[in-house]
Amino acid sequence: MARLPATTAQLRVLRQSFSQRLVEGEVSAGGFQWSFSWAFDRGELTVEPSLGRALIQDALLRFLLRTDYQLEAGGDYAFTVRAQF
Repeated sequence: MARLPATTAQLRVLRQSFSQRLVEGEVSAGGFQWSFSWAFDRGELTVEPSLGRALIQDALLRFLLRTDYQLEAGGDYAFTVRAQF
């Protein structure tokens, strides 16, 4: 059986506000870098710049939904994206 492609993404939470229900940070994978803003009360994720956004957006949202209460400002995290960048 062939192995599925995988890329490790690195995430850093820069700002977290429970009063604004917002998490902001940076994520990088496969030579790409993005900034993100996640309004967790509405489930809205914004990823910039648009270059390569389709590669990371779904995997990033799944990671944020799975770990939202464990994330802390200043924290560094990693997750696997099932794609080769």
